[in-house]
Amino acid sequence: MTLAAALGLALSVPVQAATGASATSPAVVSPNSMAAANAVPAGTDAPAGALPNIAFFYSDPSPVVTLLQAYDAVVVSPSSTFKPTEHALEHTTWIARVDLANVAADTTNLSGSFVEQTLAPLWQQGYRGFAFDGLDALFASAPNADARATREHNVATLIDTAAQRFQNARIVQHGGASLLPQTHPRVYAYVTGSVMRGLDANGQTPVPVPEAQRAATLADAQRIHQDFQVPVIAIDFCPALDRACARDDAKAVRAVGDSIGLAPYVTDPGFDSVGIGRIEVIPRRILLVQDTDPTQPIDESAGVRDLAMPLNYLGYTIEYADVNKPLPGHVTPDRYAGIVVWLERAPVDSSGDWEKWILARIADHVRTVFFSDFGFVMNPQAGAALGLTTFDGRPRGQVSIVSKDPMIGFEVMPAADGRDADGIKVGDNGTSLLRLAAGDFVYDPVALTPWGGYALSPFTIASLNSIGQERWAIQPLDFLSRALALKPMPMPDTTTENGHRFFMVHVDGDGFASRCEFPGPDFSGQALYDRLFSKYRVPTTLSVIEGEVGSKGLYPQLSPRLEQIARQMFLLPNVEIGTHTYSHPFEWEDVQEGTGERVKHRSTIDQGGGDSAFSLNIPNYTFNLDREITGSIDYINSRLAPPGKKVKILQWSGNCEPPGIAVRKTYEAGVLNINGGDTVITKTANSWTNIAPIGVDKGPDAFQVYAPNQDENVYTDDWQGPFYGFTRVLETYAMTNEPRRFKPINLYFHMYSGTKIASLRALEEIYQSVLKQSVFPIFASEYALKAIDWQNFAVARDGDSWLVRGDGELRELRYPSAVKPNLASSSNVAGFTPAPDGTYIHMAGSSARFSLATGDVTQPYVKAASGFIRKMVRGPGTLNFEVGSYYQPSLDLANVGACRVNLDGKAVARRGDDLHLDLTAVTGQDIQYHQVEVNCGS
Repeated sequence: MTLAAALGLALSVPVQAATGASATSPAVVSPNSMAAANAVPAGTDAPAGALPNIAFFYSDPSPVVTLLQAYDAVVVSPSSTFKPTEHALEHTTWIARVDLANVAADTTNLSGSFVEQTLAPLWQQGYRGFAFDGLDALFASAPNADARATREHNVATLIDTAAQRFQNARIVQHGGASLLPQTHPRVYAYVTGSVMRGLDANGQTPVPVPEAQRAATLADAQRIHQDFQVPVIAIDFCPALDRACARDDAKAVRAVGDSIGLAPYVTDPGFDSVGIGRIEVIPRRILLVQDTDPTQPIDESAGVRDLAMPLNYLGYTIEYADVNKPLPGHVTPDRYAGIVVWLERAPVDSSGDWEKWILARIADHVRTVFFSDFGFVMNPQAGAALGLTTFDGRPRGQVSIVSKDPMIGFEVMPAADGRDADGIKVGDNGTSLLRLAAGDFVYDPVALTPWGGYALSPFTIASLNSIGQERWAIQPLDFLSRALALKPMPMPDTTTENGHRFFMVHVDGDGFASRCEFPGPDFSGQALYDRLFSKYRVPTTLSVIEGEVGSKGLYPQLSPRLEQIARQMFLLPNVEIGTHTYSHPFEWEDVQEGTGERVKHRSTIDQGGGDSAFSLNIPNYTFNLDREITGSIDYINSRLAPPGKKVKILQWSGNCEPPGIAVRKTYEAGVLNINGGDTVITKTANSWTNIAPIGVDKGPDAFQVYAPNQDENVYTDDWQGPFYGFTRVLETYAMTNEPRRFKPINLYFHMYSGTKIASLRALEEIYQSVLKQSVFPIFASEYALKAIDWQNFAVARDGDSWLVRGDGELRELRYPSAVKPNLASSSNVAGFTPAPDGTYIHMAGSSARFSLATGDVTQPYVKAASGFIRKMVRGPGTLNFEVGSYYQPSLDLANVGACRVNLDGKAVARRGDDLHLDLTAVTGQDIQYHQVEVNCGS
């Protein structure tokens, strides 16, 4: 089950029969999925008259759903392991393959019992179409002409019955061209023979199609499309791992097919690859192999702590693997953009098996990058397999730099130590990035190779032990891009929407029962309510710890007053509700992954709830994971939440390093999750190692969303002072914005910040500074939804165009260079904004299609907007849409100098080509949308 499906299931989301799309429950609703009118119907991202993109995948498609969603339809061989209802996609229809080759079509009642016994159960499982395969074999095996005629009649009747019985079912006819005069009104697509490469007699090996057969197939395809207006698909075959073959053959078929209604699809003989058709899906997944410490959470591993952020920024999601545990199968170039290896601990348990596995992946054309160590002895045999020259010995004397690429010495230049040297030199087909020498001993500790590259210790991350910090010795973005051969692409972006940087406020419940240290309000929550929450009406996510506030917690005598303050806060229209658990676990690594039970790793437990405690010391309470999550949610919903509001998000407590089972339970409870990560970069801790990734995947349906920034505890020396120190978070905001925007702005603090005048003034300074910037305030739950959408987002190439698809939460793309989308031929693109690190492209729906412009853009467009855009319709010289936000929305339009612009039906005066509009908003979680109409016609 996918993460989104798990969340939907917990919220009882119905499946729409016609499209297979799932709606978002009001429990976690966001403006981008708020109204059905805001959803983009399937197919609207394609140009008018375009052929549908259909994939054929006969293995379990569960691992590659995020890739296959780029296709309009996917033909699947039904099995017990794949359930379409658990993988509902807005733009993609799951079609069940029904092989009729061995069906007794001359005796079986295909239009009766076969429909009810075979097709109806498939429809019930969530398939919304049927691909009737094997028709040519079925007809050819008929004993005589009468039997063949009977079979053709029965199959034609079956197709007609299926189309009538299952409303809007998409019918794919695989062969049986003689039926098309009868069936074509019902047929979504017709599958013809191979054009470039078919299969041998055993159906195992791709072989070239004879020229005469190719010509006949092309002629048939042209006739079928002309006579019946049915799209025709040619399935061709290449070896499973040969993407170059698939790419070339798809291009060759398309060159002749576009003009005759023929679309290619090139796959492997086992239909187990994400094939290439008119589109090629770009894999966004990286397998990160590391030697994790079994006593530590994955959050503390080098892969998560250091490597994940650069890979995320480049647009790639991460699957983690432990080199000392069984490694995944199907690591192929159609599914993975590459493998990154970071080994820095003890020797690999079975270095021989590891060497065999990784060399096999490299032989399979999966780009690979090694950091720190290879994990096996680089003997001549291994070196030859990698195209490296190996030699024995150690350098003697002082090591000097022979040559150095500019990316080396990025944040620090470690001193070369001959004792760490490996006798490795890059081959003739590689590129040395750092060459060192000591006498006759010349070696390359950093290099690019035809298969990827490597950066050996210490030229990865260097520890500055004297100040307890780390620094990158190599520029990771440049190195990873070149080593993995990453091509420029529009990358889904979680920092921004419509050109404006997100701003989110979320508050953990710690200290809600703390007394104020100044006259006036009694408790911290009241002080924050008076001075911040009721004054700055930006979207704010507030949480409490039940064990601190509720009558069954630490302070039953204070509970009536604390609950009163909580109800007052949650009643604010700009506040959404979170839970900070029941007992506030500090040490989440004490929770077992398999059972969710607590295992005590310490012989003594601090009964005061201090740093050495597992959680708050609530009398008579034994840790229970369900009580922490579901129990605290139920308490807040029943005791504190006003009518119409429910808990939307769980904010991790303590070290924020929960196991996968805990993360999974948040989604099962129908809420999102946030917290964790360590984005603490400042002028005195100026390193990209201090910027956390978007989140961490802790297994199936267990993606933990990290907080974009860290809380005041980090900036106040663990709340020992100075208590105004949180103002330094403004440095973090600035350093994660330019020259590269790594993060949105996240004002994240605790309730105890309301206890001191210094901390309150620091918060007021932060609010005032941020709100002077061009920001787009959103709720923490909306950011979490965007992070999940980012995980699953599909990017595909369609010739010179890009096709992108998500679930509608994430609406911004960042192209890594200064470009302009061709708005005249685009679909669902509202506009674009230049940025220091590329170009932000604004989507107006859950999918978009565009090419890059070669000249000036003359159409009107949205340059920037601090609001959500929906219902956009672009026509020749026109642009109509709605825009709205929770807080002070604004809109910047470009190329409207010669246009009429109406706002909510009233004309707007213009000065020049650009137009800035300040719009109104109503504080709350219901957005006031404004109608914008731009008409540039005569």
